[in-house]
Amino acid sequence: MTQTVIYTSEPPEDFQQLEALYASLGWNAIHLSVTELNMMCLNSWYAVYAFEGQKLVGMGRVISDGVITGVICGLGVHPDYQSRGIGRQILQRLVEHCEKSRVFPQLMCEEGLEPYYEKLGFQRFTVGMKKNIQRTHSSDVP
Repeated sequence: MTQTVIYTSEPPEDFQQLEALYASLGWNAIHLSVTELNMMCLNSWYAVYAFEGQKLVGMGRVISDGVITGVICGLGVHPDYQSRGIGRQILQRLVEHCEKSRVFPQLMCEEGLEPYYEKLGFQRFTVGMKKNIQRTHSSDVP
């Protein structure tokens, strides 16, 4: 029997669950520690976590100045829970939070996912750029 998915802005008590979620999605190529994942979430402007029972099954967050722009990122759902509308519900809550604060929601996504987000009202508006850096483990930083 499938339990109801609960959506909350309260982070998980144990960020090892987020580490497991990221691993299931192949998202931790830079080997973020549980401490760094915790910091990442707590330093975000807003985050939504989806739990089925006690298990973290999805999350998304917004990085923002709180005035003009909010960048939605880290939106992911565990592969065993995809195609159940969980990602859509997380995105809806992130967008609603932005709109309440009169912040323009923008998002970053992998190439090929644009049609999914276009169906949800987003439009492609620019080309993104990034600069790769050499990361050291947080324990290596003075």
